[in-house]
Amino acid sequence: MKDYSKATRKILTKHGWIFHRHAKGDHEIWKHPATGKTVTVDGSMKSRHTANAVLRQAGLPKAF
Repeated sequence: MKDYSKATRKILTKHGWIFHRHAKGDHEIWKHPATGKTVTVDGSMKSRHTANAVLRQAGLPKAF
């Protein structure tokens, strides 16, 4: 199975999102400094649907 976590983090970073803190388990909280929005990124996303949902919450177009 493909892991979408690394690619999702790369897309978020490209659009100005920064790592904010670790969360429970292997999850991470990412924050956009200009808008103050936060999204949770799973450390081992196996589903492209989940990856696209994270990007949608961040206000970005789906990529997978």
